[in-house]
Amino acid sequence: MSPFPIQEMTLPVALSGTDVIGQAKTGTGKTLGFGLPLLERVTVPADVEAGRAEPGQLTDAPQALVVVPTRELCTQVTNDLLTAGKVRNVRVLAIYGGRAYEPQVEALKKGVDIIVGTPGRLLDLAGQKKLDLSHIRALVLDEADEMLDLGFLPDVERIMSYLPPKRQTMLFSATMPGAVIGLARRYMTQPTHIRASSEDGEGATVANTAQHVFRAHNMDKPELVSRILQAEGRGLAMIFCRTKRTAADIAEQLEKRGFASGAVHGDLGQGAREQALRAFRNGKVDVLVCTDVAARGIDVEGVTHVINYQTPEDEKTFLHRVGRTGRAGKKGIAVTLVDWDDIPRWQLINKALGLDFHDPVETYSTSAHLYEEMNIPAGTKGTLPRSERTRAGLKAEDVEDLGETGGRGGRGGRGPAAAAPAAAEERPARTRTPRQRRRTRGGSELGAEAAAAAVTPVAEAPEAPAADEPRRPRRRRTRVAAVPAQAVEAVETVEAAPAVVAEAPVAVAPVVEEAPVKPKRTRAPRKAAAVVAEAVVTPVAEAPVAEEAPVKPKRTRAPRKAAAVVAEAVVAPVAEEAPVAPRRPRVRKVVETAPEPDFQMAPPVEPVKARRTTRPRKAAEAAPVAAAAAEDAPAKPKRTRTRKAAAAPEA
Repeated sequence: MSPFPIQEMTLPVALSGTDVIGQAKTGTGKTLGFGLPLLERVTVPADVEAGRAEPGQLTDAPQALVVVPTRELCTQVTNDLLTAGKVRNVRVLAIYGGRAYEPQVEALKKGVDIIVGTPGRLLDLAGQKKLDLSHIRALVLDEADEMLDLGFLPDVERIMSYLPPKRQTMLFSATMPGAVIGLARRYMTQPTHIRASSEDGEGATVANTAQHVFRAHNMDKPELVSRILQAEGRGLAMIFCRTKRTAADIAEQLEKRGFASGAVHGDLGQGAREQALRAFRNGKVDVLVCTDVAARGIDVEGVTHVINYQTPEDEKTFLHRVGRTGRAGKKGIAVTLVDWDDIPRWQLINKALGLDFHDPVETYSTSAHLYEEMNIPAGTKGTLPRSERTRAGLKAEDVEDLGETGGRGGRGGRGPAAAAPAAAEERPARTRTPRQRRRTRGGSELGAEAAAAAVTPVAEAPEAPAADEPRRPRRRRTRVAAVPAQAVEAVETVEAAPAVVAEAPVAVAPVVEEAPVKPKRTRAPRKAAAVVAEAVVTPVAEAPVAEEAPVKPKRTRAPRKAAAVVAEAVVAPVAEEAPVAPRRPRVRKVVETAPEPDFQMAPPVEPVKARRTTRPRKAAEAAPVAAAAAEDAPAKPKRTRTRKAAAAPEA
């Protein structure tokens, strides 16, 4: 049977203009199955010259659209269509993210016949009215199941809303889940479902790919993979990982072991991803470590080994990974390394695909059966011998400047960032020349003497002290408490005109109205600070402005003696003219002495016992009032004991 059954079955139906759903194993030629009908449906100037079309049918707007899930698949389909349509000079353009907008917009303005693109960039350009999809005659959804898995279903539906309702729709995929069937029912008209199978039965993988499944420990996998890569007859090899970090780490470890390896994963810029794929196709790199972004539709000649470094998520991913080898009737080898934690997942994949590896054999890098099954020479170690390191490596392939968007640099190897060192080497060194200035006055140049006179002399900078000259000690801050400026002005005013202060102390009020300078806070005791505050406020106490709260001086580290000296210096002149009232002592208890008892007078009133409070002023005022009340009270007659007089005897 032909290695391309899908092409033989699809071409007659697709060329007739009928909607098609194509399902076949990966590597059986689905790209040309829909590519050739697209090339036949577009109208190019060669058709007008040959008389097969009218001149009015020519247009610069795209006539066919192919939607793919990944950027790598987009470039590959574009190259295949360009190769197939080279005779008729069909214009094919790839539109995908990671590249600059400007070159793609310029190509659209010049005219395009077929567009191959990813959903995101297609929607961007269509929303900006820079991509006209109103003349599309045929639509192709390649790897439709992958687009649905990546969450592109809403984007695909929006793209279909820009297309004319009357068109041909073709849908191709290796697997056909229910969501794809639902999409076909909504947007296709009486489609023909074509399913191509080979003579080897209903197995999902091609018979030319030999399957090997080993149970391996995660810490032994790098060594095991390094020995598999030295097997006899190995050509190009692809290693698939589940995570981007694992792919980058394995690529780095293999490079240290002497292998010419490259990496393709989502953390890399588009320029670095295309550089690795070009080097892999050109043979400069023979080991490509990648994630599942390279598992869809990538066709590279000479891939003999595919290694699943980590167990895939499901059976569909396993099919697409293994399908990178054994393509177009050639033979290939697929190796799957299953960790102990991945045994349940692998058993589900094994059951779904009908394979015979339910319990993989426990395998290490030194196991004898590994050398026998993989045809590894005896005595092979995990490091490639220097005599076999003949590949040029990834560095031999230049990074193309794609004008990438996003600005992620560093490990991503973006085009502009990678091209910067090369541009710096080509650019000659800059030489600075002194600027020639001319001095003019009124439009005419000045003479040399006038110019010299017009120059303003510049003061010479002070000479630096000699090394032997002793260094001047640094001035330290004094710790004496600062005296407020208002206090000094108040003292001077009192000394100059004491009479004014005595007769009319309100005259000093304007000095207090100004905003007082807040002195620094010192560590002086509270008493000294209170004395200074009273000395400053006392002359203005009778003025109405003096009701404002005095400014609390700042606390500094001045010693007590310095604060006392300042207090005396401020208080002394003011005490002569306006003596400061002494502070009332704190009265804790008032005890009144009781007068001697006098039987002729009323008993004395007991004094009111003062309560102990923080404000003794009320108790002090109550004591004299009680004493005065006792003196003014009228004296009561003393009650005397009388005896009852005896009755006189009767005569």
